[in-house]
Amino acid sequence: MSDSLTATTIQFEGAGGDPVEGYLAQPEEEGSRGGVVVIHHLPGYDRASKEIVRRFAELGYDAICPNLYFREAPGADPADAAAMVRSNGGVPDERLVGDVAGAAAYLRALPTSNGKVGVIGYCSGGRQSVLAACHLDLDAAVDCYGAFVTGTPSSDFPLKVTNLVPLLPQLRSPLLGLFGKNDKFPSQEAVAELDEILTANHKQHEFFSYDDAGHAFFAVDRPSYNVAAANDGWERIETFFATHLGA
Repeated sequence: MSDSLTATTIQFEGAGGDPVEGYLAQPEEEGSRGGVVVIHHLPGYDRASKEIVRRFAELGYDAICPNLYFREAPGADPADAAAMVRSNGGVPDERLVGDVAGAAAYLRALPTSNGKVGVIGYCSGGRQSVLAACHLDLDAAVDCYGAFVTGTPSSDFPLKVTNLVPLLPQLRSPLLGLFGKNDKFPSQEAVAELDEILTANHKQHEFFSYDDAGHAFFAVDRPSYNVAAANDGWERIETFFATHLGA
C-alpha cells in the first residue's frame, strides 16, 4: 500500500455503446492488482465519491467511479444532475448494469490488471452493486446500506425501482453487506430477509449491522457520519477485497 497515486477523468464505453465519463485513480506502483468499480450514491458523482475512489487506489487497487448521470447532464454540478435524474425516476437498471460492465472491462484492460474486479455501492449504489453482481461476472460485491434489495417501495416513492428478490438466486459473487441498525431503508427486517434468501440459495455472503448507526454512516460530509461504524466498515471492506481481488 502506498500514498503515491494518480487520478484523472476518463471516458469508457457504457451501456448501448454510449461514451460515459469516469473518475479513475491508480497506485503509482507497478505490478498486477485487482480493480474496483465504485457506484456513487444518489447525490451523484461528487467530491465525496471521488475521495472514495482515491482511497481504493491508496489501498492498492485500480478504481473507477462511472458518472451515472453523464448522459442527462454532462458537465453539470452533481446536485443539479442528481435532481434531474431523480425527477426522471432514477437510473434504469439495464443501463446501470451496462455501465458497470463497461467500467469493469476498462479496468480489466489496464496493463496492471490481474483480471479480478469488485464492485461497491453506497445508498442507491448499494442496491445497484447487488444488481450488477446478479448479472455480471464480478469477483466481489459490497452493499453499503442499499435500500430495496428486498422490500417494496411505497407508491409515492420518487424512484422507479423494484426489489431484486427474483434475481438474488443468480448472485454471481461473494457479497459483503454493511448496514446501520437505525436505518429505515433498508430496515433490519429487510436485511434479515436478504440474509435468508441468500442462505437458502447457498450464496456466499457476510453481513454486519452497526449499533447507533443509521443511513449513510460512511458519508464524512453529512451529519449521518458515524466514526466507529465507518472505521470498522472500512476494515471489513479492505479485508474482503484483499481476499477476493488479491490486492
